[in-house]
Amino acid sequence: MSRPPFHLVTLTHSEWEEALACAQRLGDDALPELRLDLFPEADPEALVDALRRRCLVACRRVSEGGRWPDEDEAGRIAHLIRAIPGRPAWMDLEWELSIPPAIQAARTHVRLLRSVHVAPGVFDLEARLRTLPEGDAYKWVGWAGRLGDNGRLRAPLAWAVDHGIALSAFLMGSKGLPSRALQAAWGGSFTFAAPDDGPPAAPGQLPLSTLRAWRSAKLHPGYGLCGVIGDPVLHSRGPAFHNPRFQRAFKDLIYLPLLCDEASEAAEALESLGILGLSLTAPLKLSLPEALGLKGPLNTLWRRSPADPWRGANTDAEALGQSLSHLEPGPVLLLGEGGVARTSHAVLTAAGRTVLQASRRSPVTAASVAAFGPVGLVQATSLGMAADDPAPFPGLLEAARPSARWAVEWIYKEDTAFALWARAVGLALVEGGTLFEAQAEAQSRRFIEGCGGGS
Repeated sequence: MSRPPFHLVTLTHSEWEEALACAQRLGDDALPELRLDLFPEADPEALVDALRRRCLVACRRVSEGGRWPDEDEAGRIAHLIRAIPGRPAWMDLEWELSIPPAIQAARTHVRLLRSVHVAPGVFDLEARLRTLPEGDAYKWVGWAGRLGDNGRLRAPLAWAVDHGIALSAFLMGSKGLPSRALQAAWGGSFTFAAPDDGPPAAPGQLPLSTLRAWRSAKLHPGYGLCGVIGDPVLHSRGPAFHNPRFQRAFKDLIYLPLLCDEASEAAEALESLGILGLSLTAPLKLSLPEALGLKGPLNTLWRRSPADPWRGANTDAEALGQSLSHLEPGPVLLLGEGGVARTSHAVLTAAGRTVLQASRRSPVTAASVAAFGPVGLVQATSLGMAADDPAPFPGLLEAARPSARWAVEWIYKEDTAFALWARAVGLALVEGGTLFEAQAEAQSRRFIEGCGGGS
């Protein structure tokens, strides 16, 4: 059965010299995808020759995410055929097209990938597999409207393996990320990646270095899925933290960012994807546990297998409790009212600290803060997630400044406006990164010990 290397890396660079240099650095596990529509003025044969035949040649229409005008179909096919004298290893031809005679004649030395990009809401993969066009490998690309849509690919990919068909089937968009990373685990023969020094060619396309770090090519059907779920999550340090720990423990688990902001959609995805372990972030720390019949707020869920009940923990609370034991005692001003704030309030009161809580829905005055005289400040709002976010409640911070001795920042970016303010006024600061490391270490232990997957 003919199939390309597992990673197909789209050369998206603005300059051909950069694209060529990238292609020359790729290892044996990666094949450059030469998109002729991205270099329309260059001679296709010369580009293939520069890549020494080792490439997949494609020319994508505008309607399929490319740059070649849809109304010039004859010109597009003619441009694709001009690459044939260079003898590329692979050529991409759309699923619905008849094979042009020039391409058919070259099939003694050029393998043919048949591809289709379907519109959002269309999911016709199983029907298409029943009537395959002539080709050596196949690519089906849809769109992820909901996180659980990824799970719909598992059965068709397994069917393709059973029938000896080299297939890649994945979903575009940020919610389609699991389908790209889990191709090998679900039976996909290859996946597409962005170059590490260039932009993605399509929404949700992951850098080659990320797929390699996650060992996506080595995944098998016995791998269990864990991840961080919420919105936003694509920035999360979780994959870089947990995946190396899973690998060192010889645990067949992979940890991915799972974009979702509704509990009902998340609960659907848990079953569709067979998820075994989750780190919960905003806005799901309260709503998702409740949807599963658990008392929140929680930031960690795990189960041995999809048939087993969920177990939950709040490692945020554990991390904050550890930090508080090293901080000067006294009253605390707590900023925020969401799941993290609720967790913080519970930990603070359990430690015997008096708490004054301020939020947009429950405001307090600067005078009351000054009279309260907090020794500590806990920043539990979402401000700081975006680069230009201001510090929360600046008037209250100034009112607390004379008595304050320490501060806690839950956002784990180094230079939030709150963290900068706390350092500037000389407070001992527990950074979000410190809390993240402590709570994530506790999560990893639970995933490794409590989730399925080989060991």
